[in-house]
Amino acid sequence: MSYQVIALKYRPQRFAEVVGQEHVTQTLANAIKQDRIAHAYLFCGPRGTGKTTIARIFAKCLRCKDAPTVEPCNSCPECLAINQGNSLDMLEFDAASNTQVDKIREMIIEHVKYAPTSGTRKLYLVDEVHMLSTSSFNALLKTLEEPPQHVIFLFATTDPEKLPPTFLSRCQRFDLRRLSAALITRHLAEIAKKEKVKIDGPALFAIARGADGGMRDAESALDQLISFCGDKIEETDVLSMFGLVAESRILNLSRTILAGEIQPALAQLNQLAQGGKDLGRLLSDLLNHFRNLLIFQISRGDLNLLEVSEEEIAALKEQSALANAGALSRILESLAQAELNLRDAVSKKIFLEVALLKAIEARNAIPIDSLLQQLSQMRSQGGAGPLPSPSQSPAASRENPAARTTSKPAEDLKTAALADSPPVGVELCGLWTRLVEVIGRASPFVRTYLLEAHPVEFEKNVLVIGFDPEFEEYLGLVDNARNHALLQTKLAELGHANCRIKFVKAEAPPNWAAISKNAPSAEGQAVRESTAAQSPSPARGIASARQKVPLNEDDFKNDPLIQKALEIFKGRIVEVRA
Repeated sequence: MSYQVIALKYRPQRFAEVVGQEHVTQTLANAIKQDRIAHAYLFCGPRGTGKTTIARIFAKCLRCKDAPTVEPCNSCPECLAINQGNSLDMLEFDAASNTQVDKIREMIIEHVKYAPTSGTRKLYLVDEVHMLSTSSFNALLKTLEEPPQHVIFLFATTDPEKLPPTFLSRCQRFDLRRLSAALITRHLAEIAKKEKVKIDGPALFAIARGADGGMRDAESALDQLISFCGDKIEETDVLSMFGLVAESRILNLSRTILAGEIQPALAQLNQLAQGGKDLGRLLSDLLNHFRNLLIFQISRGDLNLLEVSEEEIAALKEQSALANAGALSRILESLAQAELNLRDAVSKKIFLEVALLKAIEARNAIPIDSLLQQLSQMRSQGGAGPLPSPSQSPAASRENPAARTTSKPAEDLKTAALADSPPVGVELCGLWTRLVEVIGRASPFVRTYLLEAHPVEFEKNVLVIGFDPEFEEYLGLVDNARNHALLQTKLAELGHANCRIKFVKAEAPPNWAAISKNAPSAEGQAVRESTAAQSPSPARGIASARQKVPLNEDDFKNDPLIQKALEIFKGRIVEVRA
């Protein structure tokens, strides 16, 4: 006998051998036992999930020498004829090749009146039934509703939405589901053992991931890999043959997105593109991982809702602390929109680079409803209250209270947990007053944030700047490389070169108000009081919005809130007025 491909060689011949469709096979078995056989059955589902296979097994149960039975013998003439596709009383009809109404009349309607050559039932299996024309459906409806007692119709389709409601109402419908990666992996391992092929677990999982829930696709991939690799298959073989990306690379790329590391993310994408990886599949895998991460966070670590490997479980536990549910939802929305438009992109690599940048920006975005809510509160309170930051908006707080974090590292957050900061000396207060003064000349926007901050300590050339818990939202806005460089430059001008800056959440010390009044630099204190009265800080809002303050046009255009507002409302800056 000539060679048989794995998908045909290991095709299920009994209900018990069908993988992952117990809700269908058990129902059909019970119907046979109770002698409740309907006249029409419709099997729906993705490709390669067992629609035609289940229909043939059901036919053998009704045509076997021991019929009706839930365990066909697969050795009698009728079972063998159905297996080989040449049974006279089990007629298979391909609707994709015969869509015309004349063919339906000739091959089905005119023949149903004839009794079976043997046995008591005659079956018609119509594959891809959604391909029939409207006229064919109309011609078939009457026969389908009231067929002869000996006729049973079996229909299979991958697109039940195209079937007329009048057709659906005349059938018992069974929806087959995509198979989980665990089921596919287990089944492929059994086949590999029978074929005497050595294949490791990561390779099996990669095949299952690429099959997208279809057992036939997975078996065909295994067949191809055996031809390519021989009797030993490794994960690298699977990845190179099908253009898949290793799971570890997917997890690492997702971590860079959550951490906001633009350069490493683009570098990884470039390596994958140069390696010939399928960028469309990469985007799909990223979407699936962020979906798993969101479900993991919302369900508080319930793994029963996920189909993930041990490696991904560890990554989910680590990455769930890097973003709240709101940020993950925005990342998912950004990537989903990119997947929708990827097929129309001329350069998929450039398109995906832009998509990664947008995903990183989405992680720090502020929902428009949170902005509107805060503005409404400011108006009702006469202009009091801070604006929400990207890392902690009111909506995000409700979604995941445990994830109220800023972009600071874990050790900074531990520092922020200190109940009281040490007392601040008069000299440090004077330095702080002069620093705010010179910062105000260079960047009024940065100064408005610093007006709500206070110095915590200045030791070993490290200036620690604290924000009260009331203003902790400012941490995500002010703590960036650009502002660090500005503060270091101004400290050098004040005689403190080679200093570093560190932002933390910390309550102002009890002596802060008294010491700030007696700061050694009277000029600096006067400037601070003057600028505080003239320039509206984010906390003062509308009350001082009419005051004239000299603005740096570049600072205004580059402010994160202004940039996000332009992105949300699709606007552009026409003129900047003080």
